[in-house]
Amino acid sequence: MKSIKRLLQRLLWSALAVLVAAIATVWLLLERSLPPLDGILHAGELAGRVTIERDAQGVPTITARSRTDLAYATGFVHGQDRFFQMDLTRRQAAGELSAIFGELALDLDKRMRWHRFRSRAGRVLETVSEEEKETLAAYAAGVNAGLASLRSRPFEYFMLRETPQPWQPEDSLLVAYAMFLDLNDERAMRDVQRGYAARALPRVVFDWLYPAGTRWDAPLTGTTTAAAAVPPAAVFDLRRSSGAGGGVPGDLATDAHLTGSNNWAVSGSLSRNGKAIVANDMHLGLSVPNVFYRARLVQTGDNSGGDTGDNSRDDSRDDSRDDSRDITGVTLPGTPAVVAGSNGRVAWAFTNSYGDWSDAVIVRPGAMPGTYRTADGDMPFEEHHETIAVKGATDVTVLIRETRWGPVNEDVEWPDGEIAVSWIAHRAGAVNLLHLGLETAATIDSAMDIANRLGIPPQNFVCGDDAGNIGWTIAGKIPQRSAFDSSLPADWSERDGWTGWLPAENYPRVRNPPAGRIWTANSRVVDGGALQMIGNGGYDLGARAGQIRDKLHSKDLFIARDMLAIQLDDRALFLTPWRDLLLSVLDDEAVGSDAQRQRYRELAEDWVPRATAESAGYRLVRGFRMEVRQMVFDMLMRPVVDSYGKEIELRISNQFEGPLWTLVNEQPAHLLSKDFESWHALLLEAVDRNIRYFEQNFDGGLEQRRWGERNMARIRHPLSRSISALSPWLDMLPQPLDGDSNMPRVMSPDFGPSERFAVSPGDEQDGYLHMPAGQSGH
Repeated sequence: MKSIKRLLQRLLWSALAVLVAAIATVWLLLERSLPPLDGILHAGELAGRVTIERDAQGVPTITARSRTDLAYATGFVHGQDRFFQMDLTRRQAAGELSAIFGELALDLDKRMRWHRFRSRAGRVLETVSEEEKETLAAYAAGVNAGLASLRSRPFEYFMLRETPQPWQPEDSLLVAYAMFLDLNDERAMRDVQRGYAARALPRVVFDWLYPAGTRWDAPLTGTTTAAAAVPPAAVFDLRRSSGAGGGVPGDLATDAHLTGSNNWAVSGSLSRNGKAIVANDMHLGLSVPNVFYRARLVQTGDNSGGDTGDNSRDDSRDDSRDDSRDITGVTLPGTPAVVAGSNGRVAWAFTNSYGDWSDAVIVRPGAMPGTYRTADGDMPFEEHHETIAVKGATDVTVLIRETRWGPVNEDVEWPDGEIAVSWIAHRAGAVNLLHLGLETAATIDSAMDIANRLGIPPQNFVCGDDAGNIGWTIAGKIPQRSAFDSSLPADWSERDGWTGWLPAENYPRVRNPPAGRIWTANSRVVDGGALQMIGNGGYDLGARAGQIRDKLHSKDLFIARDMLAIQLDDRALFLTPWRDLLLSVLDDEAVGSDAQRQRYRELAEDWVPRATAESAGYRLVRGFRMEVRQMVFDMLMRPVVDSYGKEIELRISNQFEGPLWTLVNEQPAHLLSKDFESWHALLLEAVDRNIRYFEQNFDGGLEQRRWGERNMARIRHPLSRSISALSPWLDMLPQPLDGDSNMPRVMSPDFGPSERFAVSPGDEQDGYLHMPAGQSGH
């Protein structure tokens, strides 16, 4: 017995030793993949001395004499802290994820290869200026040096059993293309989905369901859009139809194509220091690590003359007086520029414009097989064979057919032919490195001149300078169109729809408006000819922009930190009328002896009109609106679905709130399907559907269904999404979140502010900059 006991003890100690050794090995590998932060490195690519100093949060200040050396050092810190993120970004854009993830990523790679971005990036690199080439080459060399400075490869590569591949200059262009994918309708599906409805509905009905705006509009120029009259029964009658189906439960639904970015500026006449104040919170998908990377870039310059001593500041200042610069803001790992921030003289910020940057083109077959019709006669399709390397499996080759307008979308069935996509990202000139020019802009006018020539996904560009001026324009390339309806699939066989790029001098601008305030929030910003230039690519309902506008007009003197209260504004002003409607539906007769309806009403009555995590009333009111919205949309679209004889994917307009609110208030009998005896019955059914959903999917009463239970943060690392056991170590902790859509504080579990700041140029020390998930994500 003693020998058996000793044997078991030895086995136990051996097992413990193996376990300790394994833990020590894992810890050592993790620790060795951390970047070295102290010491001196000798890099032959540098022209002069460069210093990198990190603060307690890991935010670097990089100081160099030349912009090329700054690019090298920026690449160095990106390579140290974010190489895996950068690698995934370039691979996603190029359709090369399967090489490290295997067949799991094959469908995504096939979708991305359709764009042929690797080939396009190579062509762009051949056309950029020598200065841009030098900057990209220096950045790439810095990235690879930063990666090499790690004592072991980033930990993700151990888990994947892969070796990181060096960064190439064209990879930075792939990162730029990845932002186009994030911010544009890359396959013009908005046109296609609206097109199905346009073919089946009377035009007056289609225009009513897909308005250009609503009474919630809050543009910088122009006014709100008046609601159109409800189509009469002679034109559109649903009383014999059926179709307010289930779909996504109202509690789980989100507003179509969730958006949330905000930016604004106030002029120096409204600030305590006489300088403009610029605020920004760009909303994107949230992950570990974060999309952006904070940095301060200081170029001492070749000229040491410094300031001229002239304290006067006006719009005639020379941007090129020397090569010095001092920029603070957020960079995009994979690229060398500061995306948004302040250079001490001008601050700038972005929100996605949601202009019309892609078109669905109806491709008519030519007389011979393999050809299609154009204004210049029949032309053959251009065919490209893209080979995808798949880890652990055989390579896969995909065929892409292209027209003169763009590639053919093989996934779309269109009654009158095939659909090709004309998208700005596929056009020559869509991507460039002119963003670097913002780093030395001295006035809003010079900043807007640069913005109008940028090769980025077109954005609402808001800027302010240290002289107190503020401005708005579109940053990025705008296509010029011939006369056709670009919101629907169009036939270009007799005339090409795009005729080139809009000249920068013709871009719309707003400069120093009388009220001293500028704001954008992904919604309509302008009207008339300016709006026609930009188009409607699905811009947001104006409720959020209106709430920001009203907050900006609620006081007449600001400091930068005042902007945080607006960015965190989660008041449910938009949802309040829906709460009133809900209470009118749940009257005494409707409630009767139904305990669940009674509790629903009590919680709605007692709500705090804010999207707070602890509020059950907010969640119930929101769920009611989303349920009604989906039921009414399904009811209105039943004739469209019936006309195609099968289920098709239809698009709810971001402006659908206009006709929806008219219907639930006017309650026309001819626009109610036979499923309901009255509109009151439909609204009450929306309540009951929510109650049934909560009863079937949750334990406890309605009072426990707090908004934070639904709006729980899921900020995850890419690897934990496929290996859930890694979540406790790689992901941010789940926590309930305040905020929702249609208010400045837009938050959902994995979508929110990727950065948040406010700053007066030249007064950066009194500004703030917030960023989720920290610098490295390690």
